[in-house]
Amino acid sequence: MYKVFVNNTPIILSTKEVIEDYETIHIKEIDFPKIIRDILEKENQDKEAKYHFYHKNEEKLLEHLYTKLPVVVAGGGKVYNKKKEVLFIHRNGKWDLPKGKAEKKEDIETTAIREVEEETGVSGLEITKFLYRTYHVFKRNGEFRLKVTYWFEMKTEYKGILIPQKDEGIMKVKWKDAKKARKALKDSYANIRQLFSHEYL
Repeated sequence: MYKVFVNNTPIILSTKEVIEDYETIHIKEIDFPKIIRDILEKENQDKEAKYHFYHKNEEKLLEHLYTKLPVVVAGGGKVYNKKKEVLFIHRNGKWDLPKGKAEKKEDIETTAIREVEEETGVSGLEITKFLYRTYHVFKRNGEFRLKVTYWFEMKTEYKGILIPQKDEGIMKVKWKDAKKARKALKDSYANIRQLFSHEYL
């Protein structure tokens, strides 16, 4: 099962033919922009949209998803320091984790490390494991796009100054312990909360 977020509303993708209380549509037949507009309209009315995209084959499910909107591939990091604090950025009024678009012919691990460095000023990063892949819809130049972000757990011994990349709209960069991270996640995005274990939430 996968979740594609439109703002904080998840669209469920699965190989199940039915999910109770959800409107199920075969993924071949979806009009994705129309569904996105419906979700956004319902959000504005404080209503909940419940969509489920179905295909019996999991690989085909993702293959068809990637044909429905232009895809942007990104890499990001959930970075820990020696105190086990997590590195957060503040952008567009929300707490987030550093991430960004892959450059041409760049492998995704390199993307993730480069983007964390550029957005936060932190160096000496080492990937410890792959975490998760998140999906969310965003709009650029009047067109809906699907961002697929590959997230990696990282560690660093960096103790220097944190430098927010202001030309990317980042206003703050902070190390947060479990208590502060829990508070930040209340003012974050649903797809970011997926990257944290339940004790944070």
